[in-house]
Amino acid sequence: MRAAAARGLRLFALNVVVLAAAWVVWDFTARAAHSSFFPSPASVARAFQEILAAGDVQGHQLWAHIGASLVRVFVGFAAAAVTGVALGMVLGLKRSVYDSTKSILEPMRFIPPIAWIPLAIVLLRGFSRYAFIIWIGAFFPILVGTMAGIQRVSPLLVEVSKAFGAKRPFIVLKVVTPGALPEIVAGMRIGLGVGWMCIVAAEMIGGEELGLGRLMMNYADLLRVDMVIVGMITIGIIGYATNELLLLLEQRLFAWRRAVKV
Repeated sequence: MRAAAARGLRLFALNVVVLAAAWVVWDFTARAAHSSFFPSPASVARAFQEILAAGDVQGHQLWAHIGASLVRVFVGFAAAAVTGVALGMVLGLKRSVYDSTKSILEPMRFIPPIAWIPLAIVLLRGFSRYAFIIWIGAFFPILVGTMAGIQRVSPLLVEVSKAFGAKRPFIVLKVVTPGALPEIVAGMRIGLGVGWMCIVAAEMIGGEELGLGRLMMNYADLLRVDMVIVGMITIGIIGYATNELLLLLEQRLFAWRRAVKV
């Protein structure tokens, strides 16, 4: 217990040192650049204080933008998780289904989410636009992670289950799914990251006033780079926090796993 606490303290101290070093490099580069389009850390900190105290140019508080973006990301991500895991299970268990559909799935997997924006503008309205762009970004990492997890389940476990008379539904639920869960969760982590990357594109086409992506676009039009960086940092912090929550969930679910140490 003491060793784990000491290790956690060392990691925390190391992260503080890295952040301080990044701050120094950023500040030095900004001073050397002498450009209003490359603000210093102090300028961005003042921009944070400004938007927290007075809101944006339309009077909306930063917390309102954060809440709107969180709802959109989580709805799109939840839809991607449900559909990605379900379809991944089918394709992973039925290789023939994947082989007969990969001529459609694989080309679609390589289409960037931003490329779907014109279609979303034409076909969708309101909240569904956000959900669709975020869903399309998160769906394929989860799908691929689920398929990979199923294919990596040891065939020996399946054969032993069959030898003891286990039926197919039992094998899928009690053997295959638990064995695939680590890769499924890994795919969800990647998908969540992509979902946050898509939020700017999604909110750019939505038309509503709230959202971190919309906040960044509004200030980009005003050439307020410091406020744009405020939005970027906010998205990064929230994305980091949600990723850490998934990591904690993964550690609790898979406490039996240990990292490889060389």
